[in-house]
Amino acid sequence: MPIKAFAGHVVDLGRIKISDEVRHATRRCLIDWFATTVPGGVRPPATFLCEALADELDRGNAALVPSGRRALGRAAALINGAASHTVEFDDIYRDAIYHPGAPVISAALALAQDRQVNGDRLLRAIIAGYEVSTRIGAAVTPAHYEYWHTTGTVGAFGAAAAACLILGLDRDEVEHALANAATMAAGLQQAFRSDAMSKPLHAGRAAETGVLVALAAARGVTGATGMLDGPRGFGNAMSRDANWDSAIADLGQHFNITRMTQKNHGCCGHSFAALDAIIALRESHRLVPEDVSRIRIGTYSKALEVTGNDKPVSGYEAKFSLPYCASVALIDGRVRLNAFDDQHLEDREIRELIKRIELYVDPQCDKGFPKQRAAVVEMHTRDGRVLRFRAPTRKGDPDSPLSDAELVDKYRELVAPVIGEASAEGLLDVLWRIDVIDDVSALLVSLSGLHAVGASN
Repeated sequence: MPIKAFAGHVVDLGRIKISDEVRHATRRCLIDWFATTVPGGVRPPATFLCEALADELDRGNAALVPSGRRALGRAAALINGAASHTVEFDDIYRDAIYHPGAPVISAALALAQDRQVNGDRLLRAIIAGYEVSTRIGAAVTPAHYEYWHTTGTVGAFGAAAAACLILGLDRDEVEHALANAATMAAGLQQAFRSDAMSKPLHAGRAAETGVLVALAAARGVTGATGMLDGPRGFGNAMSRDANWDSAIADLGQHFNITRMTQKNHGCCGHSFAALDAIIALRESHRLVPEDVSRIRIGTYSKALEVTGNDKPVSGYEAKFSLPYCASVALIDGRVRLNAFDDQHLEDREIRELIKRIELYVDPQCDKGFPKQRAAVVEMHTRDGRVLRFRAPTRKGDPDSPLSDAELVDKYRELVAPVIGEASAEGLLDVLWRIDVIDDVSALLVSLSGLHAVGASN
């Protein structure tokens, strides 16, 4: 029964030795979470959720990012979880088509602060959440992704695992928490097709669910432990032929958190390989839009299904528009947060360039999905050249990772404008040494600066 194996792994992670490689990878994930949550926290839906849940704020030990406003654990998990999935810069586990940081770290940090645990325990909880959820996600992929938003569904398991480790639950209690996470997991892909706030809300709700089921299990609330692989369980109901044996085969020997994708563009990850190819051609041939008469982009079918919109009317829709993002990439040489401001959305050059872009399914790219995210771009220039570039992976993927320096540059770009350079640097220093922080509730980031941080050395 996979749920028992996962529960045992969560308990083990509370006490076993964690290698330096895994610790370093986890710190990178935490830094990347702050990079995406800080700018997300000053935008809707996080700001609207603060108004909606006002009676649950200004008390408790958990803190909202980046306001520093105090909150109870469940409210902090929900609001921070939504914030972390808003600007579309959060991490990815490629094999599961899943953003683990948003639900897992949001739940782990909220409950760690609420219970005033140390940084080492927070780190272990994050690892537990990533390992359980990425493996469940990979087991049900790709069939699950036809209708379900993995971050909202599978994210609930990761948040639950992390919360259970923070609370120090035993194996039976963890089983019950994971079982109840299964029956509460939700998030429909229709959210991708609309200019709505549902998608980030999925991540927040998954984080809150994890905290809820862990707290409930600690007080004796039971769950049906066949919820993953039972005949009417998560696997059969929301996927086809889920591979549970593979999911638990090397638990404790191999850690998926060392194979994360950290985003290099501020939009849907299905666009990334194509954007990398366009930027490569732009730079190597010194192209400007006037040079290009036509662009053909071949990639996998799911990328076109999710990002094929060639008439986006809002910043949110533009993040899920490959033609729009490709146009910005050719013009600006990058696709960052400002690519979706009003100035860009109304830019006539971008809109004209979109008309010269053709999308199609490339069989080789399609065959490799989801374990490979590839694209091929063909640019036809006005002087008669045909320039071609195949991107076999995405910059930021495990086989082409962001370096620590590149990850820090991304963090600074996203965080410093919100909380100031001094506070951003202070927070970064703390995150690189999170293992030695005595009480993570003392880590309080706010719009007025970085406040009390306790450490054991």
